[in-house]
Amino acid sequence: MEQRESISIFDMLKIGIGPSSSHTLGPWRAAERWILELKKEGKFEKVASISVHVYGSLSLTGKGHATDYAIILGLLGTDPETIAIENIQTYVQDVKSTRKLNFGGSKTLDFDPEKDIVFHKKFLPFHANGLKFEAILTDGKKTAKTYYSIGGGFVVVEERKNAKRKNSVFNSFPYPIENGQELLLICQKESKSISQIVWENERSLRSDDEIDHQINRVWNTMLECMYLGCHTEGKLPGGLNVKRRAFELHENLKGDLPYSNPEEWLQSIRQTEVKFRQILQWVSCFALSVNEVNASLGRVVTAPTNGSAGVIPAVLMYYMVIENHAGNFEHIKQFLLVAGEIGSIFKKGATISAAMGGCQAEIGVSSAMAAGALTELLGGSPEQVLMAAEIAMEHHLGLTCDPIGGLVQIPCIERNSMGAIKAINAAELALGSDPAEAKVPLDKVVQTMWETAKDMSSKYKETSEGGLAVGVFLSDC
Repeated sequence: MEQRESISIFDMLKIGIGPSSSHTLGPWRAAERWILELKKEGKFEKVASISVHVYGSLSLTGKGHATDYAIILGLLGTDPETIAIENIQTYVQDVKSTRKLNFGGSKTLDFDPEKDIVFHKKFLPFHANGLKFEAILTDGKKTAKTYYSIGGGFVVVEERKNAKRKNSVFNSFPYPIENGQELLLICQKESKSISQIVWENERSLRSDDEIDHQINRVWNTMLECMYLGCHTEGKLPGGLNVKRRAFELHENLKGDLPYSNPEEWLQSIRQTEVKFRQILQWVSCFALSVNEVNASLGRVVTAPTNGSAGVIPAVLMYYMVIENHAGNFEHIKQFLLVAGEIGSIFKKGATISAAMGGCQAEIGVSSAMAAGALTELLGGSPEQVLMAAEIAMEHHLGLTCDPIGGLVQIPCIERNSMGAIKAINAAELALGSDPAEAKVPLDKVVQTMWETAKDMSSKYKETSEGGLAVGVFLSDC
């Protein structure tokens, strides 16, 4: 019997640290995983020295994406979901200055990041984002493990026999779904919405209370991220001297209503009179705020990646403060359930990694996720939900990933704003259309996206070797 890849919405919506899910969160998780495997094999206590080798896209844009920071933090045994953001620089600088590493939080080793984290331009054949951890043991023997960060914080090992299955966890979801057509057939057969089907699948993994708790954590992280971004001014780190824009945009929009925390802030915006022209400004403000936090090693939710983390929060906030002032946790849950499922369809049928598919795999997918989720909240049928997702992706096809200086700033931050606006537009188009007359089904655009990704030159896949990354000199920024 064929095994189906079952992806939880919490695989698509992970809490982590910026600026990149594939280049920061992935290597961080890979380091954690290596330590656990060393312990299981009884080798951890025998480790005398370690080194890390970074390949392909991870290497070419690694410094700009804080890959070296992520590796150090992972080797220290810290958790990206809980680490105090204000301590990150201290942890990393301590390792760099002392050339000592508290391996796994319990074993001090000599470790010089300048020499022991090696960046190779070579691409490994399995995936564009490869990294190899090596250790020399006290008995002189060597042990090594290679991992691949395949986007969205997902990490796999090099096992070619499992490549087609993407090495994901398989289980018996009551409603296994591989593509959009299967999802529609299930919705029609069960007379349920997409969010109801996804809810039943999630219940096979965890209790109702656990699902609600985790969704609440995801939403609160999104809300706090937007709040922080809207209330922080200055310039972003990294050398491009990019000015934070969410702060001034928010100052011009927020009005005079008082608040002192993210939840009060949300309520105050709901009470603010929003003029038609300001709707786009608010959506842009929400999206910019998230990705400015992401660019400064802040805590965000991959949706489905860090580089596209601003689209879904911005569109969900649009619903909460513009479309429905009575929106509550049940609406937030419904939105995230649908968004997560649409994202999983793209991951199964194509990719959510910019290193494999360009920015269409990040902003394009996030826009499709947000468009479909908004459509269901606004009363759309399952057919209209998938139509909205298709429309959003259709107009991101071919979008390249060419970050200037290898930083997730230009053009990445603005692209989140554009992706959010397109998602809202796609939802409105779908709601005003008859899906029976649609010419392009979602599954066809997923397939087309993957074919486009394979045709795209590698220099447009998160390498900073093409497009804006070479067309704009750093001295111009």
